[in-house]
Amino acid sequence: MPLDLPADHPYGIHHLPYGVFAADGASPRVGVRIGDQVLDLAGCGGDPAVWDQPSLNPLLAQGSSAWQEARSWVTSLVTEPEHEDLVRANLHPLDEVSLHLPFAVADYVDFYASEHHATNVGRIFRPDGEPLTPNWKHLPIGYHGRSSTVVVSGTDVRRPHGQRKAPSDPAPTFGPSIKLDIEAELGFVVGGATTLGEPVSVDQARDHLFGVVILNDWSARDLQAWEYVPLGPFLGKSFATSISAWVTPMAALEAARVPLPGQDPEPLDYLRGDAAEGIDIEVEVEWNGTVVARPPYATMYWAPEQMIAHMTVNGATLTPGDLFGSGTISGSERDRRGSFLELSWNGTEPIDLGEGGTRTFLEDGDEIVMRAWAPGADGTRIELGECRGRIVP
Repeated sequence: MPLDLPADHPYGIHHLPYGVFAADGASPRVGVRIGDQVLDLAGCGGDPAVWDQPSLNPLLAQGSSAWQEARSWVTSLVTEPEHEDLVRANLHPLDEVSLHLPFAVADYVDFYASEHHATNVGRIFRPDGEPLTPNWKHLPIGYHGRSSTVVVSGTDVRRPHGQRKAPSDPAPTFGPSIKLDIEAELGFVVGGATTLGEPVSVDQARDHLFGVVILNDWSARDLQAWEYVPLGPFLGKSFATSISAWVTPMAALEAARVPLPGQDPEPLDYLRGDAAEGIDIEVEVEWNGTVVARPPYATMYWAPEQMIAHMTVNGATLTPGDLFGSGTISGSERDRRGSFLELSWNGTEPIDLGEGGTRTFLEDGDEIVMRAWAPGADGTRIELGECRGRIVP
């Protein structure tokens, strides 16, 4: 192998995530992470129309066959000795480059696919009723978000303003959110355009799933609670959504595929297919340096393939660069909950940050870092690029 890299490195040859970087004053272009370096793919002789570009969108547009060919080419670059000089000439240390949003987000949908999260939220807001709404186990519930406010890891997040009204307040007031929250999610990156009016089946969905990022769906719970009836989330969500700078190809996650939790009742025909599987990814949420939760993606009720099938069953199109979030990842135990709404039980149970004191929701200056890892090929472990954000006034 041309690179001095341990076989079990979390960013080794089994992973090869894509991103967009800039080095030495040059314009942003597509690269792949190998170890703690970035490989300039255009410099290695790749098609400039794909690799010498400020986003992954041209690659996403080419479809799944081209993605397989690209991955094979990159793998050959970093494993075959005859490419060693070329590769070494086009490597850049991570700490000497700037990382950019890896793709231009065409459309953004966020789902609500964790039964544990949906149950917890239902118990918090509907303590006298059923925690799950009647439709929850029949379809993947989602809403359309704002693609223009998706930002790359490391971007500061400004505390949003809006209307809020507690149940005991006589009238709404306007001001900065006082219940600012996070949601630990995975974001799925879509490629390959479809035609208006033609749904994508569960089994066809794999051809449109390019890769995955860590996604933080920042949420202003007080704004959300007042505005969401009857049409759902709006300003409480649209101010910022952070994603990691590296897109892990779905091909790198084959060893992480696991069966879904049992779906009961059985979904309708259009939500069934052999491709509907879960993914064994562990997420870690760090708040001001203290790990407060480790949500398990393997417990998610709905598969990403089912989410694609549902969001296109009415004939809606897929566009290269579409992004959809999984919804908050939560497990059955308290330290597996993926939002502070759940961890603090809507502010009634403070969260211990060690020497950083306690919190219920985010304060100005707080920094959230999300990390994730999954089983890789041949017994390795891969790590998704971190997703970091800091709250500013």
